[in-house]
Amino acid sequence: MTTILPDATEQIEQKPPPKRSPTKNTARKRDRRFAYVMLSPTLVVVGLLMAYPFYIAIDLSLRGGNVRSLAGVTDLPLSWGNYVAVLTDSGLLADIWRSAVYTLGVLAPAFFLGLLLALLLNQKFPGRRIFRPLVLIPWAVPGVAVSAAFVWMFDASYGVVNYLLRTVGLIDENIAWLADADTAMFAVIVPTIWKYYPFFTLVLLAALQAIPGEQYEAAQLDGAGTWKQFQHVTWPAVRTASSLAIVITGIGIFREFDFIFPLTGGGPNEATQTLAIRIYNEAFQFFELGLAAALGVITMAIAGSVLLAAQRFIRQTD
Repeated sequence: MTTILPDATEQIEQKPPPKRSPTKNTARKRDRRFAYVMLSPTLVVVGLLMAYPFYIAIDLSLRGGNVRSLAGVTDLPLSWGNYVAVLTDSGLLADIWRSAVYTLGVLAPAFFLGLLLALLLNQKFPGRRIFRPLVLIPWAVPGVAVSAAFVWMFDASYGVVNYLLRTVGLIDENIAWLADADTAMFAVIVPTIWKYYPFFTLVLLAALQAIPGEQYEAAQLDGAGTWKQFQHVTWPAVRTASSLAIVITGIGIFREFDFIFPLTGGGPNEATQTLAIRIYNEAFQFFELGLAAALGVITMAIAGSVLLAAQRFIRQTD
């Protein structure tokens, strides 16, 4: 009498999946609770610091009437008048468009410049330890100080930018960079790029140094050139870090104020008036605090929507 043994593959398939040990699950839950307990004081403080200004902004934006002072705001009626006034204003789309142009005009060059410098600083050459901190100096300079320097550089009469362009023969006469509506946006984009590219350099350089050298050696053995190595080794390794840096920096640039206001104040003829400048003008020049608060909430909603969309994109490409 022969005994037929079941197939080994059937035995493996019929084998139930291993169950997690109750001890490990309990320990994991205990560690998670301990982490939340340790973080709770910080979370409470940060939550209060964020929640109260957020509440004030929303409450102020919903107060009808001419809100020119925080005193007695609670006596004003609640209404959607400020939001209706903002959303029906024909200038809102223009402000959003200028904010988008400014953000993309800074983000793309700053990223590519930061990536190029990160690739260069990742190479071995004499004096690399000296050049690395020097590249990061612009990131440590206050934005107002940078703006003051570029006001002199872009000056129409004796600015160094006009001098250099005349020297190389690109222009015949001086250009009023900050006073011309056609060049003002470019004049505020350039110093912002100078300020933000070191952040990309720092993030991407850290990601590049985490790539094992064996991957490049294997790519070279397979006959991959410089571009193929970047395409199949470097970029996949820094893609996630690049996406996060672009999102964080993009939101910061979208609400940037330190460069535009000292340079142009939003002019000339509102050529550089972004949403951040519009909020400041409504609040402190026209003293329309309710409209300024409504614009602030709308700006926050736009930035939050972009952040959520970017998170989905990063998760899909990761």
